[in-house]
Amino acid sequence: MSITIIVEGKNDKSRLKRVVDDSVIIHCTFGTPSSITLDSLRKKVGDLPVYIFTDNDASGKKIRYLLRDTFPDAEHIYTRKGYAGVEGTPEEYLIQQLEKAGLDAYIIYPAPNPAYE
Repeated sequence: MSITIIVEGKNDKSRLKRVVDDSVIIHCTFGTPSSITLDSLRKKVGDLPVYIFTDNDASGKKIRYLLRDTFPDAEHIYTRKGYAGVEGTPEEYLIQQLEKAGLDAYIIYPAPNPAYE
């Protein structure tokens, strides 16, 4: 089964694509979503489980609030304050947050560095 993660922008999407497999569908709000955008997202998502992963800033919190109304059953994933949004979050921390959300089965773990073995 697939899941959907909703992020703010294409850079967030591209960052997440590096650590999740292709079965994960990532949608962007492209800023604060209008009611038309929210309706479109609802239709695209359908019955898939939804995870909301927005930035930890005022804009991200506003978007998360709007998405919470549209997807009341969604799980929320958070990045740490101080990171430059989802796109600026280190991959290791993204993976930790995805694991915390129970998404281990979808994570692409980086290959171990042979220099440390």
